[in-house]
Amino acid sequence: MSASSAVELMLSPKSRDNLIIAEGKRNVAIYELIDKRLKVADGTTAKVAETKWKSLGLPDWAVNHDDVKDPLEGFLYPSSYAVAKGQKPEEVLKQMVARATEKYEELDFEGQSKKLGLEGPWELVTVASLVQAEGKTHDDFRKMSEVIYNRLKPSNTETYQKLQFDSSFNYLLGQSEIDISESEINSNPDPYNTYTNKGLTPGPIGNPGEEALQAALKPTSDGWMYFVATDGANKTEFAKTIAEHQKLVDKFNATRKN
Repeated sequence: MSASSAVELMLSPKSRDNLIIAEGKRNVAIYELIDKRLKVADGTTAKVAETKWKSLGLPDWAVNHDDVKDPLEGFLYPSSYAVAKGQKPEEVLKQMVARATEKYEELDFEGQSKKLGLEGPWELVTVASLVQAEGKTHDDFRKMSEVIYNRLKPSNTETYQKLQFDSSFNYLLGQSEIDISESEINSNPDPYNTYTNKGLTPGPIGNPGEEALQAALKPTSDGWMYFVATDGANKTEFAKTIAEHQKLVDKFNATRKN
């Protein structure tokens, strides 16, 4: 959900006691929130997700994918949920999976994924999750989406189908770091490492919200191939060539020294 929608939900008397899931959260964080709301032992919801995920309502196209770390990643849709002590974790997870599935059907992910050159809706959810993770502001989501699609193209001789996203590497390690050494990245062959593997990650790396989903469906078409968070936090700038990209890297390095 957008920031304004989240605020509206929090101020609404009907949803004041609801569990609000922010866009972009990883499943591991959502499991912890559910545990706290249900007042159950830490790790309870995560265990249910691990052992009962096949019975929680995932669509057929969201199962049987190789090397996926969490089959429910990307299916705990960011929204407001009525969750209270006494409910079972699987009931809450089913609500979230149903909400995500409904949204993906509403946006025709099966049909749209083919138009975008993807193998199916699973890949489209994955693209949206990457857009959500890498985008610093809602304004650059569509540009981020284009970067992904451009890098996936067989004709890409800039990065040769490698996305090279820090967010995917951070996901596989369960962290959120800005400074990652090249040696650390290049020595890890994990399928979620988009520096050492071509193409998309095996599955989503978080739960994308509405705006990231829309951006994945409607990328810009300006030729964006690179991006750098030049202030290290909130400002992302985009480039079309390696020369332009290097200037952004220099700008980022300059801010790190100040």
